[in-house]
Amino acid sequence: MICTIQSVSFKHGWFYQYKVHTEKSENLTKQEFSSLNSYLLDMFTSCPHGYFNSGPRGSRLKFKVPNLNCSCLTGHEVSSLARLGLEQNAARYKQDHPKVQVFMLENDNQTIAMEVPIWMMPDELDCFRPLLKSDEPLTGHIDVLRIQDGKVWIWDYKPNAHLEKYASTQTYFYALMLSGRTGIPLEKFRCGYFDKYYAYVFKPELDLLKLQEGLCGYE
Repeated sequence: MICTIQSVSFKHGWFYQYKVHTEKSENLTKQEFSSLNSYLLDMFTSCPHGYFNSGPRGSRLKFKVPNLNCSCLTGHEVSSLARLGLEQNAARYKQDHPKVQVFMLENDNQTIAMEVPIWMMPDELDCFRPLLKSDEPLTGHIDVLRIQDGKVWIWDYKPNAHLEKYASTQTYFYALMLSGRTGIPLEKFRCGYFDKYYAYVFKPELDLLKLQEGLCGYE
């Protein structure tokens, strides 16, 4: 596969290598997700960087979304891709995340982008303020974005996925944020996190978010 990858480094508290495979993105989104392709391209020139310098981050949400049940899968293709990425990019990158992300972007037919910047304003979700106790935007970066079987898949690579307590919460809010930014209905999204052994997947739904006093926290 000939790689047509556009890349830029964002300093959002840390350096994030945002990359989009423009050919795959255009081809896989043209049927019903054209707004997603537009969003991905716009981020190279119109990302609101100031949102990412303070405030809550999706990767640091330390609570569980009620009634969110993940299915644990072995032998999933993303786990196989992770294993191959770790092996083949061992000398190319020092950290495991880019080993997996870049391999998927370059070699997987469904992966269209990595480290995708996303955000949600406090007034975009009724429960946002009491949930995070913040008047600043919630932000994040999607590790791997895929299009498969007519769905937008949000994936987060976790080296020890079976030990994760809040990865489902993180990817759930990533789906809310990307849905808000693109206008794509939440029902068109699927979420998951994975390592080279296991993949945990679920369908994000708005009615899962039922706030209870004392449930939520932020670290």
